[in-house]
Amino acid sequence: MARASARHILVPSEDTANELKAQLAAGAEFAEVAKANSTCPSGRQGGELGSFGPGQMVPEFDTVVFSAPLNTIQGPVKTQFGFHLIEVTNRQD
Repeated sequence: MARASARHILVPSEDTANELKAQLAAGAEFAEVAKANSTCPSGRQGGELGSFGPGQMVPEFDTVVFSAPLNTIQGPVKTQFGFHLIEVTNRQD
């Protein structure tokens, strides 16, 4: 069964997500940006979500995690929770 590991940053607005994505592109450390900005409890762990299978996350998130290239920041991805920046760190198909 497919499994993936990912980390993310969740923020309430697309503008904020884009600003943080620009900081990451300029070399900011993902974990530090997550700790400082993410509204998800996972932010305290640098955005780490651990390992999970298909269907364990909301569909919009799942689609990205199980199709995006590894170690590349994706987003902003809009879900019912807000806007995510997602980095898939591992995937086994």
